[in-house]
Amino acid sequence: MPLPNAYDQYKNSRILTASPAELTLMLYEGCIKFCNIGKDACEKKDIQKANLNIIKAQKIIDYLRQTLDMKYPVAQDFENIYSYLSERLILANVKKDPEILEEVLTHLHSVRDTWKEVMRKNGIKSTML
Repeated sequence: MPLPNAYDQYKNSRILTASPAELTLMLYEGCIKFCNIGKDACEKKDIQKANLNIIKAQKIIDYLRQTLDMKYPVAQDFENIYSYLSERLILANVKKDPEILEEVLTHLHSVRDTWKEVMRKNGIKSTML
């Protein structure tokens, strides 16, 4: 079995066995990854690569927004954060501005780190922590 196939199988298994909290953490990590790639591409003036990766980050934020359960008051706080990040990602993509992406990354790291702490305090085990 070739190595890439084994890695793909591992990733697929990890996703299929992850808890909802772990899946959310994976989404944050993916969004950070795509923002970093997009930022690097903006700095290198690689318009296509920047566009592709910023759109990937936007799709993750859109998905996170769609999955909010608004019966919980904290969901509105997340909606506000995600809405802001979505607007900033759109502007970053239009302008191909790495500084806007750096701002988005700062917020994403904060949200991700807070999410990790919530998971830890609630005894949610994760291979990503």
